[in-house]
Amino acid sequence: MQRIYLDNAATTALDPTVLEAMMPYLTEKFGNPSSIYSYGRESRLAVESARKSVAKILKAHPAEIFFTSGGTESSNTAITASIRDLRCGRIISSPIEHHATLHSVQNMNSHHGIPLDFVKLLPDGHIDLADLETLLAKSKEKCLVSLMHANNEIGNLLDIHAVGAICRRYNAVFHSDTVQTVGHYPFDLRNTPVDFITGAGHKFHGPKGVGILYINENIRIQPYIHGGSQERNMRAGTENLYGIVGFARALEMATNSYEQDSQYITSLKTYMAAELQKKIPGVKFNGDPFGRSLYTVLNVSFPKTEKSEMILFNLDINHICASGGSACTSGADLGSHVIRAIDSNPERVAVRFSFCKKNTKEEIDLVIEKLKGLI
Repeated sequence: MQRIYLDNAATTALDPTVLEAMMPYLTEKFGNPSSIYSYGRESRLAVESARKSVAKILKAHPAEIFFTSGGTESSNTAITASIRDLRCGRIISSPIEHHATLHSVQNMNSHHGIPLDFVKLLPDGHIDLADLETLLAKSKEKCLVSLMHANNEIGNLLDIHAVGAICRRYNAVFHSDTVQTVGHYPFDLRNTPVDFITGAGHKFHGPKGVGILYINENIRIQPYIHGGSQERNMRAGTENLYGIVGFARALEMATNSYEQDSQYITSLKTYMAAELQKKIPGVKFNGDPFGRSLYTVLNVSFPKTEKSEMILFNLDINHICASGGSACTSGADLGSHVIRAIDSNPERVAVRFSFCKKNTKEEIDLVIEKLKGLI
């Protein structure tokens, strides 16, 4: 039986064209980018071309783009540097951040004594911007504000310009985890009031293990990883050459087909939501799925029954891949911290379905049929 993959917010399949761009750097172009002979120069050129390409797409300067191992390293770097180098004495974040941010700010709080405030959430899971402003206004210390651009579980989108403008008013450093939006939305970083953003190649049909950290040119920080002068003295360690080439190619492809892909994927999400409401009694949706929300994510809330409690397990048996929360923690099934924060109703079961351009309506029809039987 064919597997149906509806967990694209966790990771996407590597696009064959991206693999093709990476192949030469896995085979004959194997030089270390730090070496001065021709093999090394060839690799260095590939890294710098990728940087220019990424910067151009995000409307940033090449000098503001740093390649990392992924979103987690990028966010940890930004958060650590904000406290250590930019002298932030307080952190404002939210209880529904990805664990890469949440655990990092909690670590700063518990191990380094940095005060940590969580901004209030509105009933639909959006950030309460008035509360953010209140927290900033009453803080005596310089603040780091770390709020994600789009929530990986419920899909809610933050108004990054509004938050950035509030941060500027209070001289706060603004870090946004944009892992779910880089490669899915156009960015204009020159005209966005943000200090740090992050990206991960595997969220838009690029390779795993490679990401970016954007550091606004007005910010000066020290490296998080020491040992060599790679990435203009910002990140030690031999570059993930084929990963970097793959990241840039995947971002280029995602950007070129953004209009058609986003329209198509939106139609799949809308179709699935309508079919679920038609065919399964008591279905609701978490977050703000038809308002300010990722077009790739639909978080479905089913009434809890003996059958629905085992729903992810049963979907898996039926070769359907979906998730209950963030894939990064799905091994430890504690339920989702995001769902707990916005709706702690024990009588509901949440399932996240996330789509990509490769999914089809036929697949969704099959999933709905299966769900009818399972629930």
